[in-house]
Amino acid sequence: MGHGHGHAPRSASGRMVGRLWWAFGIAAAFMAAEFAVGIATSSLALLSDAAHMLTDVVGVGLALAAIVAANRAAGKPNRTFGLYRAEVLAALANAVLLFGVAGYVLVEAVDRIGDPPAVPGWPVLLTALGGLAANVVAFLLLRDGAQESLNVRGAYLEVVADMIGSIGVLLSAGATLVFGWRYADTVVGVLIGLWVLPRTYSLARRALRILFQHAPEQCDVAEMSRKLTALPGVREVHDLHVWTLTSGMEVASAHLTADGDREAVLVAARDLLRTDYGIEHATLQVEGPAYRCEPTW
Repeated sequence: MGHGHGHAPRSASGRMVGRLWWAFGIAAAFMAAEFAVGIATSSLALLSDAAHMLTDVVGVGLALAAIVAANRAAGKPNRTFGLYRAEVLAALANAVLLFGVAGYVLVEAVDRIGDPPAVPGWPVLLTALGGLAANVVAFLLLRDGAQESLNVRGAYLEVVADMIGSIGVLLSAGATLVFGWRYADTVVGVLIGLWVLPRTYSLARRALRILFQHAPEQCDVAEMSRKLTALPGVREVHDLHVWTLTSGMEVASAHLTADGDREAVLVAARDLLRTDYGIEHATLQVEGPAYRCEPTW
């Protein structure tokens, strides 16, 4: 039996905690400003954008809470992988939240088709500019981490959605100022909702794949089995399992039937998984040719 050695694994989102704190603070400050101006001016467009920014604050807050919980649990002996799955649950919660906000925007837009609200021009325009600047900063902070971590990607998608929303508010305010077109707010609301929904579905799907312990999408398990079987001295590979613990942390386990030097087979198999698939944590059992594994179910 063998496994990868080294320091305790650190998730991809754990490496982004500093940037997440910055994004959280910026989003919270401008969310409060947008709510205040939106209420003062009775601007539905600005209040809608503030609601989108609220999802940023809640989403980044969930991501941070999940990382803190995982880090605190990592050193406890009865939690050998910490609470890294909490990060995936946070991403799924973010997706549900985004579905709710997108649905709200679409329903409100339909309700206002017959009687669109009057959107004040300059206060909305200036406040939306500030909100857009805040979202651009948060976007730049989280962009790299979104490629590695599903948890950070949930917060990132909310920032992107709100950035698009801020642009939409700017366009609707501009149309109101220049053309006096009261339907601009309704049209922009529908477009924002339609833009958010498919991306939210993708995020939820990826989170559920991890929770159901499917193999990573980029991993061909049949090909992995063939490569392991082709290693010198390996006769057969069985009970091969590959799954994702949290974003950026794939793990594997397998039984290998081998002739000859079992230690050499173990080292070669571990190196193959690390080099070809980026799997640093693999639990492998190397058995002799006479070994017969009886099922336990």
